[in-house]
Amino acid sequence: MPPIDRGDLGLLVLRAGTGGVLFAHGAQKLFGWFGGHGLEGTREAMEYMGFTPGRTSALAAGLAEAGGGVLLALGLATPAAGAAVAGTMTGAVSVHAPAGFFVTEGGYEYPAFLGFVATCLSVTGPGRHSLDHALGHRLNRPWVMAAAFAASTAAAAVVLRRRAGALGSGPEQATPPGAGALPD
Repeated sequence: MPPIDRGDLGLLVLRAGTGGVLFAHGAQKLFGWFGGHGLEGTREAMEYMGFTPGRTSALAAGLAEAGGGVLLALGLATPAAGAAVAGTMTGAVSVHAPAGFFVTEGGYEYPAFLGFVATCLSVTGPGRHSLDHALGHRLNRPWVMAAAFAASTAAAAVVLRRRAGALGSGPEQATPPGAGALPD
């Protein structure tokens, strides 16, 4: 039996932990699990934050977080999963940015970190202990990563432009009072 590669083991732990956090975060939005608001409550919050239509925004964010989290944890379609999460976290960062960096002040620290980790996993790959590896990396190819990040970047740009138009304000007015307590 070959020795255990600590890098591959580390990627497994990072994927499982990050994927689990993302799944729970998305399940709050979609199903109201783990003390979340569910789809209706998240729809209301999304509309309040300027993401319209609210239901579509809530569903997209919840699916990207929960689905992306599951895929990252499994190491399946890792580039696409990471890109979906990174794009969704871009929207969350836009909500929290006016409050500064630190999450304790309602800032963007937490969604930025999740986005960076998801991006890192996309770029690095899932490692040997993954479904991507077991499937011969059919869904973990450089072109998949490039296409997924191009699509995620374009979608995030459209969403952020629509949000700015819905708010009718500059970024300094984009965060509603108490945004740190609202779902990302």
